Amino acid sequence: MKTLRLITPPRFRDHRGFFGETYSRRRYADMGIDVEFVQDNHSLSHAVGTLRGLHFQAPSAAQGKLVRCGRGAIFDVAVDIRRGSPTYGKWEGYELTAENGHQLYVPVGFAHGFVTLEPNSEIVYKCTEYYAPETEGAVRWDSCGIDWPLSVDPILSDKDAIAPALADFVSPFIYGENS
Repeated sequence: MKTLRLITPPRFRDHRGFFGETYSRRRYADMGIDVEFVQDNHSLSHAVGTLRGLHFQAPSAAQGKLVRCGRGAIFDVAVDIRRGSPTYGKWEGYELTAENGHQLYVPVGFAHGFVTLEPNSEIVYKCTEYYAPETEGAVRWDSCGIDWPLSVDPILSDKDAIAPALADFVSPFIYGENS
């Protein structure tokens, strides 16, 4: 899936800690992520095993996201839900931690989710479109073959627990047209 990007911004460390630039429009455009972010979101999950997703917003309010973990650790996942894509239904997952500083760019046409690996994990992400509840959708977390690093049953929202399975889902995204 060439459109997902795992990014590790440089960090400059010394005896006080570190400094890192988490976003520069010019630098990201040079990497092929030439989008305009319009909203930042911040999520806190108290318990290990809290699973949020797999979420998306449909066109005309489809969102790309630049995700990072500000505290704790998560396993962050994106699933290609673009009908006709050669990678439709395929997923990629990465460990994002406050310590490693990794970021994941999730473009339009992908469902996104994560599970917390440490207590009190905070997720911070930029979005390319404003939140529009009338366009939000989800695919059930356990229907895409994702190898979630879970040692307990996940903690889910009611909405995530009843999301449709990928096999029963008709995606609003078409490869090469609206994604």
